[in-house]
Parts: sequence; C-alpha cells; structure tokens
Amino acid sequence: MRGNLFAVAVDLVVLTVRRDQLCVLLVRRGERPFESHWALPGGFVQADEDLGDTAARELVAQTGAATQGAVEGHLEQLAGYAAPDRDPRGRVLSMGYLALLPDIPDPEAGAAFLPVEDVYGLAFDHDRILADGVERARAKLEYTTLAAAFCPPEFTVTDLRRVYEAVWRVEIDPRNFQRKVTSTPGFLLPTSTRVTGGRGRPPQLFRRGPATALHPPMLREPVPAHV
Repeated sequence: MRGNLFAVAVDLVVLTVRRDQLCVLLVRRGERPFESHWALPGGFVQADEDLGDTAARELVAQTGAATQGAVEGHLEQLAGYAAPDRDPRGRVLSMGYLALLPDIPDPEAGAAFLPVEDVYGLAFDHDRILADGVERARAKLEYTTLAAAFCPPEFTVTDLRRVYEAVWRVEIDPRNFQRKVTSTPGFLLPTSTRVTGGRGRPPQLFRRGPATALHPPMLREPVPAHV
C-alpha cells in the first residue's frame, strides 16, 4: 500500500436486538494497529470478489448467517469511507455494509454483541461507520418492513413492537402499533399457531410477509445524538 496503490476493504455493521436492546457485533483486534481495541468485523476484498461477495463471506464467517436469499435477516450496502488517514497502515478504501439479524447464538471468543448505546472509541473510523449504520436502520424502520428482519421466523406483534422500541429507543402505544402493522397489507402473515403458557388469550404468531414498504410511514420520535 505504497505510492498510488491502495487496498479495498469491507466493514460490517451487524445489528440485532437482544434483551430489548439494539446491539452491534464487535471483534477484538489481536494485532496492530489498534491492538486490543474493539472494531467492526470486516476484511479486505479478494482478487476474485466484488464488494457484495466480501460482505457476505465476512458475515457468514462471523455469524454463520447467510442473509442473501433468506427470509430472515437483511444485508445492504451502506456507504463508502475513503479518508486518506483512516488506516495508519496506508491508503485503505472501505465500503460499509449494514446487516440486520434476528438474535443469534453468541459469537466465538474475541467477538461479542454489545449494546449500541455503550459503544465508543472503536478502531479506525468505525465509530462513524457504526453511527451511519444505526441511523440507516432507524430510518428504514419508518418506511419499510425491515423491522421483521430482527425477528425469528415466527413472532408475535409484541416481539415486533419491542424491535421498534429498541431500535428507536422510544415507547410505543401497543394498541396503535397492533392496528398499524396488522392493517398494512403484506406486512405480517398470520400462522395457525398461538403462544401458549401465558395468562389471558394466547397471542397470535406471524411470519414476515412479502410487503417491503409502509404506506403511510411509521414516524419515530427523535432520539439523542449519541448512537
């Protein structure tokens, strides 16, 4: 990476909802620069890959989740990051990717899902990439049905509402929310199963439907500037 040469990398913002908190997957760096610092997962683009191939490869390596073509989970390109001094080793251009996943098993040693609001001081420019990814996720929940990407294959309306509350960091009126999501064509598909074991009428289980947009959008309340 000398002279006019540069490397191309991919950095992943992998978000999930755990214990009613929006969490991000981080890896502990084992080498310089930024040794021992938390960082977003990612890697360099190989000679036979395009950017999407690298993002999918790194996502599978870190989580085992292949979202391409799957009903649950979501992976999309976020933005490019090319500041000349973003990597002390030399000129590295990185493409950020955003992944939204259901709660999955804990990653292997050296990686962890941490609450987004507790994360700061990441390696390289990963604080900025994380902030961009979180804001993209928050915005997309307003006008798309991607909140269901955080849910398992079958889920209740309450499960879905808790996703919105965790991502937006707000409280949502349960009745208005149920009316909105169940009246949006194609957002939720009812199953023949209900949750058992609780008090009162067992709640209905749903699957993610084919709809991709919300009309009208579900507007959020403002959240604090810190991610």
